[in-house]
Amino acid sequence: MSSFAALHRTSAPLVLPNVWDVASARFLVEAGFPALGTTSLGVAATNGRPDGIGATVAETRLLVRRLASLPVHLTADIEAGSVEAAVAVAEAGAVGVNIEDAMGPAETHAALIRSVKREVPQLFVNARTDTHWQRPGDLAEAVSRVRRYADAGADGVFVPGLAEPADIAAVVAAVDVPVNILFLPGRHTVADLADLGVRRVSTGSLLFRAALAAALDTATAVRDGRAIGLDLPTYPQVNVGARLGHAQGG
Repeated sequence: MSSFAALHRTSAPLVLPNVWDVASARFLVEAGFPALGTTSLGVAATNGRPDGIGATVAETRLLVRRLASLPVHLTADIEAGSVEAAVAVAEAGAVGVNIEDAMGPAETHAALIRSVKREVPQLFVNARTDTHWQRPGDLAEAVSRVRRYADAGADGVFVPGLAEPADIAAVVAAVDVPVNILFLPGRHTVADLADLGVRRVSTGSLLFRAALAAALDTATAVRDGRAIGLDLPTYPQVNVGARLGHAQGG
């Protein structure tokens, strides 16, 4: 199996699905994905907590530990993160982390990146900047921040919410490390992003939100007498993975 870093240097971008439990991970591994990330929203929501406040470090570590026996590379979303959180998920089996700046001081985030790389140098640090996440966006600020984070030792940089082709190309041109873009349905395709030089495409919370939408649609179809328009996995197909989650828990 190629190293996680090497997956960012192939002829096509690494498509990285983000998972929230054992079942979602196992089905994606069986579909042939060589690497998976965790989704902070999915992990937080399944534990009844809000995303973005660092409330699920323990749950993320436990999820990584449960998934560690799967034949796949794992990277953990530790939100704003800390050295301790990065070490914890690395010890649990993660080969990478996603750490967001939440638009705090760029030098503070750069210092965190340097500290994580000193403590766990083999860990692939994907440094996220939130210049375009849930806000209009500032390209000059995004370029400034990704350069600072790459200089601090980040192995990759991530600008979720970035959508305009010219802006994506500008970020790619600004750094020598792989650029990660969040997949936005209807705004681009993986092929589009590949043409712009993007090396990693994450699904973020998309799969988790799609699963919720499918569950709601199925429940209301049963109630309202509509046909269920999904190709559902069978009970045995899902149940076979339950032993994995149980064996790796605790």
